Amino acid sequence: MRKITLSNGNTVEVECLSCALTSGLVDPDGGVVVETEHFHAHQDVAYPIRGLIILASKRHIKSLDELTEAERLDYINVMTRIRKAQREVLGIEYVYYFYNEDTTHHFHTWMVPRYEWMYEFGRSVESVRPILLHARNEMNDKENVQEVMEAIHTLTVELNDK
Repeated sequence: MRKITLSNGNTVEVECLSCALTSGLVDPDGGVVVETEHFHAHQDVAYPIRGLIILASKRHIKSLDELTEAERLDYINVMTRIRKAQREVLGIEYVYYFYNEDTTHHFHTWMVPRYEWMYEFGRSVESVRPILLHARNEMNDKENVQEVMEAIHTLTVELNDK
């Protein structure tokens, strides 16, 4: 078991945070944005960036090539739906996608929006870590967190009312 401090300050003891989130044992701040048979999506509120979504497999696997055919189809379909909603209801023009196989959590993809303010950190993948740290350290004010929560709600309504 690992002790993990969540962005809201609560501490949980879990073997895998992704498993705890996708099973409903731990509720992400703002709630679940969309859920399918094989995937669970939520905002990563540890980094208060409007529209930053984590799309996680419900099954505990590490790699893209471990997905079944049904999971692969579900993955691309739900990711596409989320991306379309990011563009249409949040006005997000560009997104960086990341997934890594050496994580302590299981298979998940980060969908990181790119906003104008981020370009001061650069335009490449190398800019993402400084952007995330800036968001966590400098953008955790009440006003920005409220905007993030409103975006979570907007995406949730868009993705679940169809």
